[in-house]
Amino acid sequence: MSDIAVRGRQRRSAIFAIFFIIGVALATWLARLPALRDNLNLETFQVGIFLFGGGAGSLLGLLIAAEVIARLGERHTMLVFTLTAIVGMGLVGIMSVVLPWFIIALTAVFLFGLGVSITDVAMNVQGARVERELNNQIMPWFHAMFSFGTVIGALLGAGASRIELGLQWHFVAVTAVLVPATIWAFRHIPDNGESEGVTDSEKKNTRKELAAVWREPRSIAIGLVALGMAFAEGSATDWLALGMTDDRGASNASAASWFMLFTVSMTVGRILGVPLLNRYGRVGLLSVASIAAVTGLALLITIDETWVSIVAVVLWGLGASLGFPVAMSAAADDPAKGPVRVSVVATIAYGAFLVGPPMLGALGQVIGILNSLWVVVGLIALSFFAIPQTKKLDT
Repeated sequence: MSDIAVRGRQRRSAIFAIFFIIGVALATWLARLPALRDNLNLETFQVGIFLFGGGAGSLLGLLIAAEVIARLGERHTMLVFTLTAIVGMGLVGIMSVVLPWFIIALTAVFLFGLGVSITDVAMNVQGARVERELNNQIMPWFHAMFSFGTVIGALLGAGASRIELGLQWHFVAVTAVLVPATIWAFRHIPDNGESEGVTDSEKKNTRKELAAVWREPRSIAIGLVALGMAFAEGSATDWLALGMTDDRGASNASAASWFMLFTVSMTVGRILGVPLLNRYGRVGLLSVASIAAVTGLALLITIDETWVSIVAVVLWGLGASLGFPVAMSAAADDPAKGPVRVSVVATIAYGAFLVGPPMLGALGQVIGILNSLWVVVGLIALSFFAIPQTKKLDT
């Protein structure tokens, strides 16, 4: 086995771990949000501000990620900002008990969002590097590992809540596991070739490059693909369970099962998508995935039959599973410009998570939650025409 292949496999295992760690950290505090609200004695509107604090941190992180990576390198960026995210997560839970002041909690969740978003860019760039070294398009597997991490984090959170484990002990335990896991991953990422294709002069001009990338039609088109599929994923996370409860009369328990069906479909799509991606290429597979997502959403909105809804949610999940990871791969095709382009594409895509929930909520209040999902259908249909721009570049 060549040295490049060995480095690729080492890097692959370590990047799998980083994706998993970020998933666990995210799900840990989201799963205990009701307890956090109670500890901090928050009103509903304050919970909204609290959640927006994490989004604001993420947005700032995306805006500065390329410059941070240029200064620290991908490998050290992942170490520093994965640990930043873990510390932010730990502080959210611990300080809600020790010093339950809203401003402290808001600062901690802002720190978490900052760490996650910068890590997100670095780990996607590293994932693209692994793809090049192994000559295998496996980015969806990395994102499947993130999904698996959120499942584990949510299960641990549910278990801790069931046994009424205090937030301080729960978050300390998770932090104590994730910190050494992060350091292990860092040590198993080869440090040679990290700045492959990037000259010193290019590192000094990152801000100028970032502005230039915002004017690149291909990067904006890839961002539109990522935005459409991120919106498809985020709308299910935020509104599927509520939509089935309010618009279809499902019980709380069965509504949760609908969300689980979507999540499982997403994970399966990301796992099975890799061999299909390598066989049929990005453009063909993403085109089919977009059609599947649109079909699933349209069926769910228009036909009130249980078996149709099951098929619809599965199609929705499978269709939405590949857009974001494949867009990250496409943005990082050129190793010299990868961090900057991934940062731009991720910034566009994260707009779905910041703008989508309140917009669909306001619209759903008027026409119903499921009917509001026609907006998602329209955005996916729009992004369909940008898919040809994800075609792999020859570098």
